[in-house]
Amino acid sequence: MVHVSEREEQLPDQVIEKLIEIMVEHPDVLSLGPGEPDFPLPKPLVSEVKRLSNQANHYSPAGGLHELREAICRKVRRDNHIKASPHNIVVTCGAQEALLLSAACTLDVSEQILLPNPGFMGFLPCFELFNAGIRFYDLKEERAFEPDPDEIKKQVDSRKTKVILLNSPANPTGNVISKKVLEEIADIAVEYNLSIFSDEAYEKIVYDDAKHVSIGSLNGMADRVFTCQSFSKSFAMCGFRLGYVVAPDKVAEAIKKTHIYTSICAPTISQKLGIKALSLSSKYTQAMVKEYDKRRKVIVPRLNQMGLSTPNPKGAFYTFSNISHINTSSKRFAFDLLKKQKVAVIPGVDFGSEGEGYIRCSFAAKLQTIEKALDKIEKYLTYSESR
Repeated sequence: MVHVSEREEQLPDQVIEKLIEIMVEHPDVLSLGPGEPDFPLPKPLVSEVKRLSNQANHYSPAGGLHELREAICRKVRRDNHIKASPHNIVVTCGAQEALLLSAACTLDVSEQILLPNPGFMGFLPCFELFNAGIRFYDLKEERAFEPDPDEIKKQVDSRKTKVILLNSPANPTGNVISKKVLEEIADIAVEYNLSIFSDEAYEKIVYDDAKHVSIGSLNGMADRVFTCQSFSKSFAMCGFRLGYVVAPDKVAEAIKKTHIYTSICAPTISQKLGIKALSLSSKYTQAMVKEYDKRRKVIVPRLNQMGLSTPNPKGAFYTFSNISHINTSSKRFAFDLLKKQKVAVIPGVDFGSEGEGYIRCSFAAKLQTIEKALDKIEKYLTYSESR
């Protein structure tokens, strides 16, 4: 009998996997589950893919194409105010691999990382694969899910804790961490000599007066922050699997070495496409954000009108709604809604124990789909209350 490792067996099962399977088998389901842009690739990038089709069949260096790393340096200096040189950049297969490689090069067995709860469902398994110690800092609705520096400090074990992970703009809550809070967290990192993994995959998707600030841009943080970013959300390039990490000098070299033993390098065609993407006008991303904002202004008021307390997301393209007043679990709610109204949402418990009592809805879907789904959610809630 084939042996399955204990490590793998302990990885959490995600309800989202079962929901996606159901959605694929039943195309009539209205899905508010997607975690990717519903927009096509910008036209200049479509043309570039065709041009590159027979020019990218070889490996690139493990750190990434030099031309792309130079373009990323210019980008992070301009947009994120992070001073970096090409040897600080490692190009990866998405931001998730950037996190995984960063963990491999900084966390020994049982050394601790602090994770947000609720937080992106891919965080916990990523670090459990390396047998890291996991501690959580809770995100509360009354703070609009912004991290509380006092809570983070409370979770630090001066002997074991090595890393704090931040996600801003955040999945699933849509929170954008303010500069003031980032400065307080930076002080904690300095006090306890901690590194920070900063997942900024949604950096370009912010609304109203919210401003995305990279913690790596703050004074004295360049030597302890790993800034992980992606082309997936900003350029609708999810399928091209392209991201990168801006890392301190010594660790960047270690990440490049480790990259050889994971995927060797990010896809060469994707890297060449990334060079083109970084040369595009911001109008392509801004057009997507404008449409997301239009949808946000529909979905948030409707959910609140239904009695589902939903803080207005400052970034990303998700709502995180409180269903705790309904006598059911978030998992049961999601499956019952899917069964009875053919609407797919993600149960909050998939994002951690503090996500129980919530559901995540994505507005990376056509407005017509969102409106139909909201009508069905309202119908479901009305029927449930009348029973």
